[in-house]
Amino acid sequence: MGDQAIPTCRWGILTAGLISSWFVSDLVSPREDAKANHVIHAIGASSVKKGQDFVDKFMANVETKPVVYGTYDELYNDPKIDCIYIGSPHGLHYRDCMAAINAGKNVLCEKAFTINARQARSVFEAAKAKGVYVAEAMWLRHRPMISEIRKQLYEDKVIGDVTRTNCNFHAHWDLDALPETSRLKNLELGAGTLLDIGIYSLTWAITTLDPSAPAAGGTKAAAQSDIGSEKSKIMASQSFKGDVEVGTSAILYYPSSGRQGVITSTGSSPRGGPHCFGTIEGTEGFIELEGNAPSHPTAFVVYPRWSEGTKPEGKRYEWSLKPRQGFQFEADNTALDLQAGRKESPIMPWSETIHVMEIMDEIRRQGGTKYPQDK
Repeated sequence: MGDQAIPTCRWGILTAGLISSWFVSDLVSPREDAKANHVIHAIGASSVKKGQDFVDKFMANVETKPVVYGTYDELYNDPKIDCIYIGSPHGLHYRDCMAAINAGKNVLCEKAFTINARQARSVFEAAKAKGVYVAEAMWLRHRPMISEIRKQLYEDKVIGDVTRTNCNFHAHWDLDALPETSRLKNLELGAGTLLDIGIYSLTWAITTLDPSAPAAGGTKAAAQSDIGSEKSKIMASQSFKGDVEVGTSAILYYPSSGRQGVITSTGSSPRGGPHCFGTIEGTEGFIELEGNAPSHPTAFVVYPRWSEGTKPEGKRYEWSLKPRQGFQFEADNTALDLQAGRKESPIMPWSETIHVMEIMDEIRRQGGTKYPQDK
Protein backbone atom coordinates (compact mmCIF):
# COMPACT_ATOMS: atom_id res chain seq x y z
CA MET A 1 0.00 0.00 0.00
CA GLY A 2 1.49 3.33 -1.02
CA ASP A 3 2.08 6.01 1.63
CA GLN A 4 2.27 9.01 -0.73
CA ALA A 5 -0.40 11.74 -0.89
CA ILE A 6 -2.34 9.69 -3.43
CA PRO A 7 -2.21 6.06 -2.30
CA THR A 8 -1.54 3.10 -4.56
CA CYS A 9 -3.67 0.03 -3.96
CA ARG A 10 -2.67 -3.32 -5.46
CA TRP A 11 -5.80 -5.34 -6.03
CA GLY A 12 -6.41 -9.05 -6.16
CA ILE A 13 -9.63 -9.83 -8.04
CA LEU A 14 -11.51 -12.93 -6.91
CA THR A 15 -13.53 -14.52 -9.73
CA ALA A 16 -13.63 -13.55 -13.38
CA GLY A 17 -17.37 -12.92 -13.72
CA LEU A 18 -19.53 -9.99 -14.80
CA ILE A 19 -19.35 -7.86 -11.67
CA SER A 20 -15.56 -8.28 -11.51
CA SER A 21 -15.32 -7.13 -15.13
CA TRP A 22 -17.24 -3.95 -14.30
CA PHE A 23 -15.02 -3.24 -11.30
CA VAL A 24 -11.78 -3.84 -13.19
CA SER A 25 -12.89 -1.90 -16.28
CA ASP A 26 -13.59 1.18 -14.17
CA LEU A 27 -10.28 0.94 -12.35
CA VAL A 28 -8.11 0.62 -15.47
CA SER A 29 -9.88 3.48 -17.26
CA PRO A 30 -7.68 6.63 -17.05
CA ARG A 31 -9.12 9.61 -15.18
CA GLU A 32 -7.80 12.94 -13.99
CA ASP A 33 -9.80 13.09 -10.75
CA ALA A 34 -8.54 9.80 -9.29
CA LYS A 35 -8.05 9.84 -5.53
CA ALA A 36 -5.86 6.74 -5.69
CA ASN A 37 -3.68 4.77 -8.07
CA HIS A 38 -5.17 1.34 -8.69
CA VAL A 39 -3.10 -1.61 -9.84
CA ILE A 40 -4.79 -4.87 -10.79
CA HIS A 41 -2.02 -7.09 -9.49
CA ALA A 42 -3.66 -10.51 -9.76
CA ILE A 43 -6.76 -12.34 -10.95
CA GLY A 44 -8.00 -15.44 -9.14
CA ALA A 45 -10.29 -17.59 -11.28
CA SER A 46 -11.58 -21.15 -11.37
CA SER A 47 -9.00 -21.90 -14.06
CA VAL A 48 -5.97 -20.19 -15.57
CA LYS A 49 -7.70 -20.12 -18.96
CA LYS A 50 -10.75 -18.33 -17.59
CA GLY A 51 -8.53 -15.83 -15.81
CA GLN A 52 -6.42 -15.22 -18.91
CA ASP A 53 -9.52 -14.76 -21.07
CA PHE A 54 -10.69 -12.15 -18.55
CA VAL A 55 -7.39 -10.27 -18.79
CA ASP A 56 -7.37 -10.42 -22.60
CA LYS A 57 -10.90 -9.02 -22.77
CA PHE A 58 -10.95 -6.38 -20.06
CA MET A 59 -7.29 -5.40 -19.67
CA ALA A 60 -6.11 -5.52 -23.27
CA ASN A 61 -4.85 -1.92 -23.16
CA VAL A 62 -3.17 -2.19 -19.76
CA GLU A 63 0.61 -2.20 -20.11
CA THR A 64 1.42 -4.24 -16.99
CA LYS A 65 -0.66 -7.39 -16.98
CA PRO A 66 -1.77 -9.04 -13.73
CA VAL A 67 -0.70 -12.41 -12.46
CA VAL A 68 -3.34 -15.03 -13.26
CA TYR A 69 -4.07 -17.75 -10.74
CA GLY A 70 -6.15 -20.84 -11.42
CA THR A 71 -7.02 -21.28 -7.73
CA TYR A 72 -8.32 -18.88 -5.12
CA ASP A 73 -5.80 -20.03 -2.53
CA GLU A 74 -2.95 -18.72 -4.67
CA LEU A 75 -4.62 -15.32 -4.74
CA TYR A 76 -5.16 -15.28 -0.98
CA ASN A 77 -1.50 -16.06 -0.36
CA ASP A 78 0.04 -13.53 -2.76
CA PRO A 79 2.04 -11.20 -0.48
CA LYS A 80 1.95 -8.29 -2.95
CA ILE A 81 -1.82 -7.81 -2.74
CA ASP A 82 -3.11 -4.91 -0.62
CA CYS A 83 -6.80 -5.74 -0.90
CA ILE A 84 -8.93 -8.51 -2.39
CA TYR A 85 -12.11 -7.63 -4.26
CA ILE A 86 -14.63 -10.45 -3.94
CA GLY A 87 -17.00 -10.69 -6.90
CA SER A 88 -18.36 -14.20 -6.40
CA PRO A 89 -22.11 -14.96 -6.03
CA HIS A 90 -23.34 -13.75 -2.64
CA GLY A 91 -24.02 -17.30 -1.49
CA LEU A 92 -20.24 -17.78 -1.52
CA HIS A 93 -19.26 -14.48 0.08
CA TYR A 94 -19.02 -15.89 3.59
CA ARG A 95 -16.68 -18.66 2.45
CA ASP A 96 -14.54 -16.33 0.36
CA CYS A 97 -14.36 -13.55 2.96
CA MET A 98 -13.31 -15.97 5.69
CA ALA A 99 -10.63 -17.51 3.50
CA ALA A 100 -9.20 -14.10 2.60
CA ILE A 101 -9.31 -12.90 6.21
CA ASN A 102 -7.62 -16.07 7.46
CA ALA A 103 -4.83 -15.35 4.97
CA GLY A 104 -4.45 -11.88 6.48
CA LYS A 105 -5.91 -9.99 3.53
CA ASN A 106 -7.96 -6.80 3.46
CA VAL A 107 -11.31 -7.31 1.73
CA LEU A 108 -13.83 -5.36 -0.32
CA CYS A 109 -16.75 -7.76 -0.82
CA GLU A 110 -19.68 -7.30 -3.18
CA LYS A 111 -23.29 -6.99 -2.08
CA ALA A 112 -25.24 -8.68 -0.72
CA PHE A 113 -22.41 -9.02 1.80
CA THR A 114 -23.56 -12.45 3.01
CA ILE A 115 -26.72 -14.54 3.04
CA ASN A 116 -27.81 -13.40 6.50
CA ALA A 117 -26.84 -11.16 9.39
CA ARG A 118 -25.37 -14.05 11.38
CA GLN A 119 -22.80 -14.70 8.67
CA ALA A 120 -21.97 -10.98 8.46
CA ARG A 121 -21.29 -10.80 12.19
CA SER A 122 -18.99 -13.82 11.95
CA VAL A 123 -17.02 -12.20 9.13
CA PHE A 124 -16.55 -8.99 11.08
CA GLU A 125 -15.54 -10.87 14.22
CA ALA A 126 -12.89 -12.69 12.20
CA ALA A 127 -11.69 -9.43 10.64
CA LYS A 128 -11.39 -7.81 14.06
CA ALA A 129 -9.41 -10.77 15.38
CA LYS A 130 -7.04 -10.65 12.39
CA GLY A 131 -6.79 -6.87 12.35
CA VAL A 132 -7.70 -6.54 8.68
CA TYR A 133 -9.95 -4.18 6.75
CA VAL A 134 -13.29 -5.49 5.50
CA ALA A 135 -16.06 -3.55 3.77
CA GLU A 136 -19.19 -4.24 1.77
CA ALA A 137 -18.98 -2.95 -1.80
CA MET A 138 -22.35 -1.24 -1.95
CA TRP A 139 -21.19 1.08 -4.71
CA LEU A 140 -24.41 3.10 -4.69
CA ARG A 141 -23.53 4.63 -1.30
CA HIS A 142 -20.16 5.82 -2.61
CA ARG A 143 -21.53 7.71 -5.60
CA PRO A 144 -21.50 11.54 -5.55
CA MET A 145 -25.09 11.50 -6.82
CA ILE A 146 -26.26 10.07 -3.49
CA SER A 147 -24.37 12.76 -1.62
CA GLU A 148 -25.98 15.50 -3.70
CA ILE A 149 -29.50 14.13 -3.28
CA ARG A 150 -29.11 13.84 0.50
CA LYS A 151 -27.75 17.38 0.68
CA GLN A 152 -30.75 18.70 -1.24
CA LEU A 153 -33.16 16.68 0.90
CA TYR A 154 -31.84 17.39 4.38
CA GLU A 155 -29.78 20.58 4.17
CA ASP A 156 -31.44 22.54 1.37
CA LYS A 157 -34.85 20.92 2.02
CA VAL A 158 -35.82 21.38 -1.62
CA ILE A 159 -39.04 19.35 -1.24
CA GLY A 160 -39.83 20.27 2.36
CA ASP A 161 -39.90 17.47 4.91
CA VAL A 162 -39.33 14.04 3.37
CA THR A 163 -42.35 11.76 3.80
CA ARG A 164 -41.96 8.73 1.54
CA THR A 165 -39.66 6.97 -0.92
CA ASN A 166 -40.84 4.50 -3.55
CA CYS A 167 -38.30 2.39 -5.42
CA ASN A 168 -38.77 -0.51 -7.83
CA PHE A 169 -36.10 -2.73 -9.38
CA HIS A 170 -37.52 -4.95 -12.10
CA ALA A 171 -35.66 -7.39 -14.32
CA HIS A 172 -36.56 -10.34 -16.52
CA TRP A 173 -35.08 -13.70 -15.56
CA ASP A 174 -36.14 -16.67 -17.67
CA LEU A 175 -35.62 -19.23 -14.93
CA ASP A 176 -36.91 -22.09 -17.09
CA ALA A 177 -34.06 -21.55 -19.53
CA LEU A 178 -31.36 -21.52 -16.84
CA PRO A 179 -29.48 -24.56 -15.50
CA GLU A 180 -30.06 -25.62 -11.91
CA THR A 181 -26.51 -24.47 -11.12
CA SER A 182 -27.31 -20.84 -12.03
CA ARG A 183 -26.96 -18.38 -9.17
CA LEU A 184 -30.46 -17.18 -10.08
CA LYS A 185 -31.92 -20.65 -9.35
CA ASN A 186 -29.55 -22.26 -6.85
CA LEU A 187 -30.55 -21.52 -3.25
CA GLU A 188 -27.03 -22.36 -2.06
CA LEU A 189 -25.86 -19.37 -4.11
CA GLY A 190 -28.56 -17.05 -2.75
CA ALA A 191 -31.12 -17.23 -5.57
CA GLY A 192 -33.94 -14.70 -5.51
CA THR A 193 -34.49 -11.03 -6.27
CA LEU A 194 -34.14 -9.56 -2.77
CA LEU A 195 -30.44 -10.13 -2.14
CA ASP A 196 -29.52 -9.62 -5.79
CA ILE A 197 -31.46 -6.51 -6.85
CA GLY A 198 -33.92 -5.71 -4.06
CA ILE A 199 -31.00 -4.57 -1.93
CA TYR A 200 -30.68 -1.55 -4.23
CA SER A 201 -34.31 -0.54 -3.69
CA LEU A 202 -33.68 -0.96 0.04
CA THR A 203 -30.54 1.18 -0.13
CA TRP A 204 -32.44 4.01 -1.82
CA ALA A 205 -35.07 3.89 0.92
CA ILE A 206 -32.54 3.87 3.76
CA THR A 207 -30.33 6.65 2.39
CA THR A 208 -33.18 9.00 1.45
CA LEU A 209 -35.51 8.45 4.41
CA ASP A 210 -32.95 8.40 7.21
CA PRO A 211 -30.48 11.32 7.34
CA SER A 212 -28.44 9.50 9.99
CA ALA A 213 -27.65 6.63 7.58
CA PRO A 214 -24.00 6.59 6.45
CA ALA A 215 -23.25 7.30 2.77
CA ALA A 216 -20.89 9.32 0.57
CA GLY A 217 -20.54 12.94 1.62
CA GLY A 218 -22.65 12.30 4.69
CA THR A 219 -25.17 14.66 6.26
CA LYS A 220 -25.04 16.70 9.43
CA ALA A 221 -27.36 14.14 11.03
CA ALA A 222 -25.08 11.27 10.02
CA ALA A 223 -22.01 13.08 11.33
CA GLN A 224 -23.70 13.71 14.67
CA SER A 225 -25.09 10.19 15.01
CA ASP A 226 -23.13 7.53 16.87
CA ILE A 227 -25.71 4.79 16.34
CA GLY A 228 -26.07 4.79 12.53
CA SER A 229 -29.31 4.08 10.74
CA GLU A 230 -32.61 4.13 12.60
CA LYS A 231 -34.34 0.78 13.06
CA SER A 232 -37.48 0.65 10.93
CA LYS A 233 -40.61 -1.45 11.27
CA ILE A 234 -41.12 -3.82 8.34
CA MET A 235 -44.08 -5.34 6.54
CA ALA A 236 -43.25 -7.64 3.63
CA SER A 237 -44.52 -10.25 1.20
CA GLN A 238 -42.83 -12.39 -1.45
CA SER A 239 -43.81 -14.39 -4.55
CA PHE A 240 -42.19 -17.65 -5.63
CA LYS A 241 -41.59 -19.88 -8.60
CA GLY A 242 -40.95 -23.21 -7.00
CA ASP A 243 -38.54 -22.53 -4.13
CA VAL A 244 -37.07 -19.41 -5.74
CA GLU A 245 -38.32 -15.99 -4.71
CA VAL A 246 -39.18 -13.99 -7.84
CA GLY A 247 -40.81 -10.92 -6.30
CA THR A 248 -40.53 -8.94 -3.08
CA SER A 249 -42.56 -6.01 -1.77
CA ALA A 250 -41.85 -4.34 1.56
CA ILE A 251 -42.83 -1.27 3.54
CA LEU A 252 -40.31 0.32 5.91
CA TYR A 253 -41.78 2.57 8.60
CA TYR A 254 -39.60 4.94 10.65
CA PRO A 255 -41.31 5.63 14.00
CA SER A 256 -39.37 8.79 14.88
CA SER A 257 -40.36 10.64 11.69
CA GLY A 258 -43.35 8.74 10.34
CA ARG A 259 -41.56 8.33 7.02
CA GLN A 260 -42.25 5.29 4.89
CA GLY A 261 -40.36 3.45 2.20
CA VAL A 262 -42.13 1.26 -0.34
CA ILE A 263 -39.64 -1.03 -2.04
CA THR A 264 -40.07 -3.78 -4.61
CA SER A 265 -38.00 -6.13 -6.72
CA THR A 266 -39.16 -8.53 -9.40
CA GLY A 267 -37.50 -10.95 -11.80
CA SER A 268 -40.43 -11.27 -14.17
CA SER A 269 -40.75 -7.81 -15.72
CA PRO A 270 -38.40 -6.50 -18.46
CA ARG A 271 -37.19 -3.01 -17.59
CA GLY A 272 -36.17 -1.76 -21.06
CA GLY A 273 -34.06 1.40 -21.19
CA PRO A 274 -33.82 4.45 -18.93
CA HIS A 275 -36.94 5.09 -16.87
CA CYS A 276 -38.17 6.55 -13.60
CA PHE A 277 -37.47 3.83 -11.05
CA GLY A 278 -38.20 5.77 -7.90
CA THR A 279 -39.79 8.81 -6.29
CA ILE A 280 -38.90 10.70 -3.13
CA GLU A 281 -41.88 12.64 -1.80
CA GLY A 282 -41.95 15.61 0.54
CA THR A 283 -44.45 18.00 2.07
CA GLU A 284 -43.81 20.59 -0.64
CA GLY A 285 -42.57 18.67 -3.69
CA PHE A 286 -40.94 15.51 -4.97
CA ILE A 287 -37.87 14.07 -6.70
CA GLU A 288 -37.91 11.51 -9.51
CA LEU A 289 -34.99 9.08 -9.83
CA GLU A 290 -34.03 7.96 -13.33
CA GLY A 291 -31.71 5.40 -14.89
CA ASN A 292 -31.57 1.91 -16.35
CA ALA A 293 -32.15 0.53 -12.85
CA PRO A 294 -31.80 1.56 -9.19
CA SER A 295 -28.25 0.18 -9.37
CA HIS A 296 -27.45 2.43 -12.34
CA PRO A 297 -28.95 5.87 -11.68
CA THR A 298 -28.16 8.55 -14.25
CA ALA A 299 -30.32 11.52 -13.26
CA PHE A 300 -32.74 12.97 -10.77
CA VAL A 301 -35.34 15.67 -11.29
CA VAL A 302 -36.38 18.01 -8.49
CA TYR A 303 -39.97 19.27 -8.49
CA PRO A 304 -39.97 21.74 -5.56
CA ARG A 305 -43.72 22.26 -5.59
CA TRP A 306 -46.69 19.95 -5.94
CA SER A 307 -49.31 21.11 -8.42
CA GLU A 308 -52.74 19.97 -9.51
CA GLY A 309 -53.41 18.95 -13.09
CA THR A 310 -50.30 19.30 -15.26
CA LYS A 311 -46.91 18.15 -14.04
CA PRO A 312 -44.89 21.00 -12.53
CA GLU A 313 -41.61 22.20 -13.97
CA GLY A 314 -38.58 20.46 -12.52
CA LYS A 315 -34.82 20.95 -12.37
CA ARG A 316 -32.81 18.09 -13.84
CA TYR A 317 -29.41 16.86 -12.59
CA GLU A 318 -27.42 14.50 -14.83
CA TRP A 319 -24.89 11.91 -13.63
CA SER A 320 -23.35 10.04 -16.55
CA LEU A 321 -22.25 6.41 -16.26
CA LYS A 322 -19.79 6.84 -19.13
CA PRO A 323 -16.97 6.16 -19.63
CA ARG A 324 -17.10 4.49 -16.19
CA GLN A 325 -20.05 2.98 -14.35
CA GLY A 326 -19.04 4.23 -10.91
CA PHE A 327 -17.06 1.46 -9.23
CA GLN A 328 -14.04 3.76 -9.02
CA PHE A 329 -15.59 5.65 -6.11
CA GLU A 330 -15.73 2.65 -3.77
CA ALA A 331 -12.23 1.64 -4.88
CA ASP A 332 -10.86 5.13 -4.19
CA ASN A 333 -12.48 5.22 -0.76
CA THR A 334 -11.12 1.77 0.08
CA ALA A 335 -7.61 2.86 -0.85
CA LEU A 336 -7.98 6.00 1.28
CA ASP A 337 -9.27 3.92 4.19
CA LEU A 338 -6.27 1.61 3.97
CA GLN A 339 -3.88 4.56 3.77
CA ALA A 340 -5.46 6.03 6.91
CA GLY A 341 -5.22 2.72 8.75
CA ARG A 342 -8.97 2.28 9.09
CA LYS A 343 -10.37 -1.23 9.50
CA GLU A 344 -13.87 -0.42 8.28
CA SER A 345 -15.46 2.03 5.88
CA PRO A 346 -17.13 5.15 7.30
CA ILE A 347 -19.43 5.08 4.25
CA MET A 348 -20.47 1.45 4.77
CA PRO A 349 -19.41 0.55 8.33
CA TRP A 350 -19.85 -2.94 9.75
CA SER A 351 -22.88 -1.86 11.78
CA GLU A 352 -24.64 -0.66 8.63
CA THR A 353 -23.98 -3.87 6.73
CA ILE A 354 -25.42 -5.83 9.66
CA HIS A 355 -28.38 -3.44 9.78
CA VAL A 356 -29.14 -4.04 6.08
CA MET A 357 -28.76 -7.81 6.48
CA GLU A 358 -31.13 -7.76 9.47
CA ILE A 359 -33.76 -5.94 7.42
CA MET A 360 -33.47 -8.49 4.62
CA ASP A 361 -33.57 -11.33 7.16
CA GLU A 362 -36.87 -9.94 8.45
CA ILE A 363 -38.27 -9.45 4.95
CA ARG A 364 -37.37 -13.08 4.18
CA ARG A 365 -38.88 -14.26 7.47
CA GLN A 366 -42.18 -12.60 6.65
CA GLY A 367 -42.06 -13.47 2.95
CA GLY A 368 -40.94 -17.08 3.30
CA THR A 369 -37.53 -17.22 1.60
CA LYS A 370 -35.25 -19.75 3.28
CA TYR A 371 -31.65 -20.60 2.42
CA PRO A 372 -29.60 -23.62 3.50
CA GLN A 373 -27.24 -21.19 5.28
CA ASP A 374 -30.07 -20.12 7.60
CA LYS A 375 -30.02 -23.46 9.43
